[in-house]
Amino acid sequence: MSIFLKRVYEPVDEFDGYRILVDRLWPRGISKEKAGLAEWMKEVAPSAELRKWFCHKLELFEEFRVRYIQELQTDEQKLQLVDHILNMAAKGKVTLLYGANDRVHNHAIVLQEELMRISNESKLV
Repeated sequence: MSIFLKRVYEPVDEFDGYRILVDRLWPRGISKEKAGLAEWMKEVAPSAELRKWFCHKLELFEEFRVRYIQELQTDEQKLQLVDHILNMAAKGKVTLLYGANDRVHNHAIVLQEELMRISNESKLV
């Protein structure tokens, strides 16, 4: 399973594979052409309420992680999108794109970890 992360502001690369923007809001200052997306899955991003609560405050990240994983595991629409991403990754490389400046404390990291956890669990069954 090949699921990678990349800031949407970085140049498109032929090795990115299937490029999915996973932000709820469109990133500032980038055109749709420059983004080079295959899909924009804004619904897989944290809810507006959770995003506003977190507000990229480092001290809230661990609680944010818990709450976002809960959304990913219980929201029907998010569950369907997670399945779709996993199906695409089973076919080839997928790159999840995000706009946050912090490359370590953002929702795309949590999403990638959850996708890898699900993938690994499905291999054990």
